[in-house]
Amino acid sequence: MFESAELGHRISDREYDRAEPGLREALLKAQYDLLAKKNFPVIIVIGGVDGAGKGETVNILNEWMDPRHIITHAFGEMSDEERERPRMWRYWRALPPKGRIGILFGAWHTEPIVNRVLGQTNDAQLELAMEEISHFERMLVDEGALILKFWFHLSKQAQKKRLNALAADPKTRWRVTDEEWKRFRLYDKFRKVSENALRETSAAHAPWIVIEGADPNYRYLTAGSTLLDAVTKRMTGARPPISRAAALPKPALDRRTVLSALDYEKRLPRDEYRRKLEKYQGQLNLLLRHKKFCRKSLIVVFEGADAAGKGGSIRRITGALDARHYTVIPTAAPTEEERAQPYLWRFWRSLPRCGRATIFDRSWYGRVLVERVEKLCPEEDWMRAYREINDFEEEMVEAGGIVTKFWLTITKEEQLKRFRAREKTPFKSFKITPDDWRNRKKWNDYERAVCDMVERTSNESAPWVLVPANDKYSARIAILKTLCERIEAAL
Repeated sequence: MFESAELGHRISDREYDRAEPGLREALLKAQYDLLAKKNFPVIIVIGGVDGAGKGETVNILNEWMDPRHIITHAFGEMSDEERERPRMWRYWRALPPKGRIGILFGAWHTEPIVNRVLGQTNDAQLELAMEEISHFERMLVDEGALILKFWFHLSKQAQKKRLNALAADPKTRWRVTDEEWKRFRLYDKFRKVSENALRETSAAHAPWIVIEGADPNYRYLTAGSTLLDAVTKRMTGARPPISRAAALPKPALDRRTVLSALDYEKRLPRDEYRRKLEKYQGQLNLLLRHKKFCRKSLIVVFEGADAAGKGGSIRRITGALDARHYTVIPTAAPTEEERAQPYLWRFWRSLPRCGRATIFDRSWYGRVLVERVEKLCPEEDWMRAYREINDFEEEMVEAGGIVTKFWLTITKEEQLKRFRAREKTPFKSFKITPDDWRNRKKWNDYERAVCDMVERTSNESAPWVLVPANDKYSARIAILKTLCERIEAAL
C-alpha cells in the first residue's frame, strides 16, 4: 500500500506558486457552499508516520480555508473521563455537524495501531478494533458524512532524515522527543501493522489516501486537491450507496407475539408491594454503593406503550439512589443541533462514566419505533438502525456498562382506561396529549414494530425485559428485582 508513496514525488516552487492561489480560491468557495447548504459534514482523518508533515498540512488547510468553520481536534492520551466510557466516546463528541469540516488528528485508528506495535494487544484484538472502526465509518457514511482519510508516509531513510533536520533546528527541536526516536526504532513493525490496519479499513465509501510526505509542495497540493475534488463531487449529488439490512421476519401464522404471550392478569397486593419495594430499593442502593461498582456504569432504558407506567417506575428507581450519582434523560424530538449529527450522537453524549447511572425515559429505539411507524425517516434508515444499535450497546458493555432495557406493555383496554382517568384528573391531565390518541389508532403497527425490535436487538449482554404492566405494583417490583439481579451478576 505504501510503495507508491515512496517514489519521491516532487513539485517545484514555481509549479506550487502557480497552482496554489487557484486551489485556495476553489477550496474556500466549496467550503462556503457546504456551509450554506448544510447537507452533509466533511470528516478529514489525519494519520501517518512521525515527521511526515501531518501538522503542517493541517495548518495549511486551516490557512487556505476559513478556520472559523473548521473544527480541528488532536487526540492524545485518554483523559480519566474518557477512560471511564466506551473507547469511541471521545470521537463521537468531536464529530462536525452538517455544513462544517472536521479535521481529526490522530483519530480512531491511531490507538489500536500503537497498542499492537507496543505489544499491548494481539493480532485478534487489532482485527476486532478495525472491524469496529469499519462499522463506525460505514454508519457515518450512511448518515450522510463525507469521510476523507489521509495517511502521510515516509520511507525509513526519509523519516530519519526528517527527524534529524527537525532536531537540528532550534525552532523545531521541541517537536522531536525521545518518544519519536523510540517509534523510529520500531519503524518496520509500525509499517507492517499500519499497512494491515489500513488495508482492513479502506473501503470505497471511506478509502485511505496515502500521501508521500517528504516534499511539502506535493503534500499540500495533493491533500488540498483531493479534498476539493471530493467535496465538489458530493455537492453535485454523488454519494456512496446506503447499506441495506436483512429483511424482517414475517409475523407468525397464529398471530401470537412476544407481547400477546405475556401474563397481564398478575396482581400484587398493596401490603406485599410496600414490603418488596422497601427490600429492593434498599438492595439497589447498596449495590450502587458497592466498591466494585466504581469500575462499572449503569444504563437503564425505559420504553413502552403510552400510559404503561414508565415515569412511575423510574421514580421508584431514583428514590433508592443518591441524586449526585444518576441522571434521567427524557428523550423528545431531536433539536436542530441534534439533527445536524448522526442519529446516535445525542445518546453517546449522555453515557455515564464509571460509578454513575443514566436512565433513559425513551431512547435510541425511537428510530425503530415511532420514526418507523410515523414514517419520520426512510425505511433504509430504520432498517440499518438495528445493527447500529447493537454495535452501540456492545461498546457500552465492553466498557463496563450494565445495560438493562425494559419494555412496559399493557393491554389496549387498560390503556383506554388510563387515558380516560388522566383526562378526568387535574394533576394528571398534562400527561395526555393528542399524540397519545393518535398513536393509539396505530396500535397494531406499533406492536409489530416492538416485536421486530425485540427480535433484532435482544441479546445475552443487553437483553430486553418485557414487563406486563396492567398492574403497576407488580411491574415496579419486577423492574427493581431485575435491576438488582443484573447489577449483582455484573459485580
